[in-house]
Amino acid sequence: MDFQTKVELPVGLPPVTHARQILLMGSCFAENMGLQLAESKFRVDVNPFGILYNPLSVFAALIEVLKGKEYQQDDLFMYKDYWHSPMHHGSFSASTQEEALRNINTRLQQAHQFIYKLDWLILTFGTAYVYEQKGTGKVVSNCHKQPENNFTRRLLSVDEIVSAYVSLIASMTARNSNLKILFTVSPIRHIRDGLHANQLSKATLLLAIERLQQQFPEYVFYFPSYEIVLDELRDYRFYADDMLHPSSLTVRYLWERFSETFFSTETKQIITAVKDICQDLAHKPFHPGSEAYQRFLGQIVLKIERLNGKYPYLDFQKEKELCRIRLNP
Repeated sequence: MDFQTKVELPVGLPPVTHARQILLMGSCFAENMGLQLAESKFRVDVNPFGILYNPLSVFAALIEVLKGKEYQQDDLFMYKDYWHSPMHHGSFSASTQEEALRNINTRLQQAHQFIYKLDWLILTFGTAYVYEQKGTGKVVSNCHKQPENNFTRRLLSVDEIVSAYVSLIASMTARNSNLKILFTVSPIRHIRDGLHANQLSKATLLLAIERLQQQFPEYVFYFPSYEIVLDELRDYRFYADDMLHPSSLTVRYLWERFSETFFSTETKQIITAVKDICQDLAHKPFHPGSEAYQRFLGQIVLKIERLNGKYPYLDFQKEKELCRIRLNP
């Protein structure tokens, strides 16, 4: 007996390999999958603006990355003793303008140098609702807990989303014909306006992505993270305590389904080898100065060198340094 409705995974998609360069932007799925990819030694950059929820904020952030914008003091505002950017997550905010600008511009320049070499751009939309500043009409990425009456909240239309991304995708793929763009929709429910409004929001996102797939079938793809959580994991035990965010178990399950879709046998073998090295390094010895532990560390170094010899683009710099410190206490 089968007590689960399986979501049909897309087939025939271009593979995601360790040799590819990947930029992930958007909501929590981007963060979660980005962390898994980074831990498995894929070459990734994750959310250079922090978590972004709506399609227009993701679009605006991508434009700024492509142009290599440098933020100035006029781009920030002070609220409750901190300097903030309306385009960035609160993790970029700081008590001084200098620190906030340094945080923002360092990450933006890293992403700018990365974006023209991309093989995969993975974008996750969380909601089709946006907050617009009443004075300017500009969509903000983060309200930074300012009074709600400073903003107008509204639902984007499918046409608005599609119109923004058509020109962007056309421009990016014209410059980089190898680029593939993967869209996902966050399974997190935004229930501020009720579950029905959340469904309207998610439907808007899904319809917009479908239109973009139809317009760019060679470049645009979709991974059903939203459907997997709703249809395969229909139980509150797969959610965190707030009953809205996926649990760590759910994140691991999504990673497995993502792996099934995009990873070859060779890629999975590399992931296993990387995991083995990380688990060895996480081992805490009773006698760190013993000859046996020194031999154990030597074996880890040998594993890294063998794997790097076959796949030189894997970055084990931190692991090598840790081994060096432990070998020479």
